[in-house]
Amino acid sequence: MEIALIVILLAIAWFWIDSLDKRERAILLGGELASRFNLQLLDESVVCSRIWLGRNRKGHMQLLRTYEFDVSASGDDRLHCHLMLLGNQLGSWHIPPYLQPVN
Repeated sequence: MEIALIVILLAIAWFWIDSLDKRERAILLGGELASRFNLQLLDESVVCSRIWLGRNRKGHMQLLRTYEFDVSASGDDRLHCHLMLLGNQLGSWHIPPYLQPVN
């Protein structure tokens, strides 16, 4: 019984640490995507909204996490975006169309 409890606690600890690592990865990738489109990532807005199972290119099961975040074009607006991480790899992403401010 004690061994099962220890295994469960270790699995929970691994999942928590892995989730923190993946959030940092999502912030990095979200920042790269935002800068590619001349947007500013509002990094305090990055949140994991869904965790599911997915298969990578080799057919192995991995956690598929969806992260939602906001970006801004001018500092006065917010665009709601998301990206999906399959394991540690960027699976897909979406940044909605926007009008760039005229200088």
